[in-house]
Amino acid sequence: MANSSRVTEFLLLGFSSLGEFQPVLFVLFLGLNLIIPSGNRTLLSVIRLDRSLHTPMSFFLCVLSTSEVFYTIVTLPRMLINLVSVLRTLSFMGCATQMFFFLGFAVTNCLLLGVTGYDRYAAICQPLRYLVLVNWRVCAQRAGICIVSGFLVSLVGTTLVFSLPLCGSNKVNYYFCDISPVIRLACAETYINELVFFICGALVLVVPLLFFRTSYGFVVHTIPKIPSADGKGKALPTCASHLTVVIVHHGCASSVYLRPSAKYSSGKDRLVTATYTIVTPLLNPTVYSLRNRGVQLAIWEMIARTGFSLKTL
Repeated sequence: MANSSRVTEFLLLGFSSLGEFQPVLFVLFLGLNLIIPSGNRTLLSVIRLDRSLHTPMSFFLCVLSTSEVFYTIVTLPRMLINLVSVLRTLSFMGCATQMFFFLGFAVTNCLLLGVTGYDRYAAICQPLRYLVLVNWRVCAQRAGICIVSGFLVSLVGTTLVFSLPLCGSNKVNYYFCDISPVIRLACAETYINELVFFICGALVLVVPLLFFRTSYGFVVHTIPKIPSADGKGKALPTCASHLTVVIVHHGCASSVYLRPSAKYSSGKDRLVTATYTIVTPLLNPTVYSLRNRGVQLAIWEMIARTGFSLKTL
């Protein structure tokens, strides 16, 4: 495509360089595309059907699970199409739309994950005041702030990318329309845009992580003071798994978004991005909810009721 012509569609190269391994990747990603929504849908169904789980934090976790379902829907189905299709083009508007929703749900998830540390702080450090600190109003307000902030940041980011003259090659060396691979197609100075991206990325990734770290600082200080061994046994595994997911998610996202596009590496970034777009949504239902004793009992009751209903047919 000539440099004087403006890009009207994008060619997503995805994993085309892997050649014969693409069918294997298709099977792998298809399985994940079925498992991730199923895990989150199971969690949502259990919370909806069991009145004992109608708590403020359960509502907050429902928002997180719903966000993760849409988060994967934005990228995984298109990735599957590209793995088996010869035509891997995406229109200008389609690319902008995908970037907007991906960034919106991605930022929302980062903010929600940061806020979940407050629940652990309240439950372990302030157990007698837990219902006061984590009430319906607080959870609804924080969920709303995370969602609105996420899509405002996404709107700014998407506008900054697609306001640039994209008149170079239309080949995006990635499996979806993300900031770094698309902005490399610009035929104008991108310094100001990248500076804004860096500031937004720092606010979205570093600030929630600091909030989370502060919450867990109090948690780590409090756990040794818990008198019962049973209480310590319940707190430690939950906090450890929770902490692992947040560090992996924010660490991988930071390595992609908190650096100049000049250091962009498609091969490395594809692997890192797959970690926080696929692996963490797969783990989160288990870490945040399915390890919860009340949720486990509700799932077994739902399975038992389903089995009884099938026997009576």
